Amino acid sequence: MKIEAKHIEAIVKRVLSEAQTSNNSKPSGYGMFDKMDDAIEAAYIAQKELMKLSLAKRGEIIEAIRKDCRENVELLAKMGHEESGMGRYEDKILKNLLVINKTPGIEDLECDAVAGDDGLTLYEYAPFGVIGSITPVTNPSETIINNSIGMIAAGNAVVFSPHPGATKTSRKTIEIINNAIMSVGGPENLITSVIKPSLENTQIMMKHEKIDMLVATGGPGVVNAVMTSGKKAIGAGAGNPPALVDETADIEKAAKDIIAGHSFDNNLPCTAEKAVVVVEQVADYLIFNMKKHNVYVMEDPELIEKLKNLVITEKGGPNREFIGKNANYILKHLGLEFGDDLRSIVVEVDKDHPFVLVEKMMPILPVVRVKDVDEGIELAVKIEGGNRHTATMHSKNVDNLTRFAREVQTTIFVKNGPSFAGLGYGGEGYTSFTLAGPTGEGLTTARTFSRKRKCVLVGGFSIK
Repeated sequence: MKIEAKHIEAIVKRVLSEAQTSNNSKPSGYGMFDKMDDAIEAAYIAQKELMKLSLAKRGEIIEAIRKDCRENVELLAKMGHEESGMGRYEDKILKNLLVINKTPGIEDLECDAVAGDDGLTLYEYAPFGVIGSITPVTNPSETIINNSIGMIAAGNAVVFSPHPGATKTSRKTIEIINNAIMSVGGPENLITSVIKPSLENTQIMMKHEKIDMLVATGGPGVVNAVMTSGKKAIGAGAGNPPALVDETADIEKAAKDIIAGHSFDNNLPCTAEKAVVVVEQVADYLIFNMKKHNVYVMEDPELIEKLKNLVITEKGGPNREFIGKNANYILKHLGLEFGDDLRSIVVEVDKDHPFVLVEKMMPILPVVRVKDVDEGIELAVKIEGGNRHTATMHSKNVDNLTRFAREVQTTIFVKNGPSFAGLGYGGEGYTSFTLAGPTGEGLTTARTFSRKRKCVLVGGFSIK
């Protein structure tokens, strides 16, 4: 069997990399380093090597990443579930497959040209250089895969600063991706990180002169930190997505879709329905149909109060012990026994209840009644909180759908479907797990991680 030169080169690179690791006790090739400075320097060198390659080779690298991550998807889902203690294994498989298959690659970088009497002007996309990416515990492998594909497609190298709660999963994902890159002759250490993530290492990354852009996926604190860093920054922040249901909706379908979207990975996705606002006329029928989809409707006011005290802290935030946990795990702490297949806890509360206004990231779904769609739109906008993240609406009235979409001004707006349709799962279009609402880029792609450049040829190549 004939071995192509590019494969021989990749094998040699890997052997030399492993030899360096054993001789210097410093990881190389697979992207993991003891010191953040070393991780950044390695990524800086790798990015220069990437720019020597053709765009076609870059595309080959992206396809290799997809292939190797797809082959390891069950492992990454299992590691993410076990290490974080959050979400559902089967849903994490779907989330990983979503970013593997539907994150745009080099096809997103189509250039434009304008020709006229004065010559030819070309608009094209160029990389920033080295990007520092802060990733969350809620989507550790998914965010790394998603960002790696988009950022490398744009010609960048990436230094990751993962959440300490998902260190093993993040390291394994980085190893798989680097191995894929090297297997097709790409540069080693094109994505890097540190063996022990920490706040100190993140701060080093944010201030380092060779980091050209910062991308943060997480809560308001980390997003604010990158936005005030003095560097080009993209912030993917929190959301509190409402689901609005008016009297014209297909109520049976709305109930099914809302529970599916809300309970997906135990409500960890920032896009997932966090509260339901429903017109009084159809409220009872909506809750009745929700019961068909393996939920527990909690009606006892005293029990609802106990649930609130259990999962909401004195400071008003979510109790971290219950973030991303199964519904039956939460109920067990109240003395109620259910099976693991229970998808959600549905509670009817008033509009100012903490369950409504706090992003909980757990399968507890508050339902609020309103007299009409006008009141519903007003309340749903308040619940969304100006995050400009995600909202859903179930209605057959185009005017109502249009009004709510205009009022809420979210990055993702899903009509008559589960929230995850907005990420491309059961809906058309590409996916992104870095939804930049605070800084305005929206669903990020390779184009987001590039600089638009203008190249002007004066007085030439006008052939009209």
